[in-house]
Amino acid sequence: MYSRTNYEMTPADLEKILDACKPVPMIMLQCGPGRSQQERANSAWAELGLRMGFDHMTVQPTGNGDHFFTAVPSETEQHRNERLLREQEEAQRAEVTRIEGEIKTLQDKLTAILGASTSPTT
Repeated sequence: MYSRTNYEMTPADLEKILDACKPVPMIMLQCGPGRSQQERANSAWAELGLRMGFDHMTVQPTGNGDHFFTAVPSETEQHRNERLLREQEEAQRAEVTRIEGEIKTLQDKLTAILGASTSPTT
């Protein structure tokens, strides 16, 4: 997991977030209810997070003003590919270790069986 990073949004970004949080009149048509303030705010943060490269669900205020916040950076495609490759290599190493352990166990059993069958009986 990445550590938190400080971010600063532009005045236009802040305006978009604040607009998304405002209540809107609900017009009842045959379409059903509109999106809630929370849904609109979440969408605005998700869009900002995608554009600025952070996980929008990890945003926290810094207390330094409305434009400043911290969040966990999102994984870039390059980081994702590197992580997947690393995980695949680790899984292969674990599988090799497991198979080598099984082979050793079976070789020990075979040695015990062969040793027992070649010992003279009294």
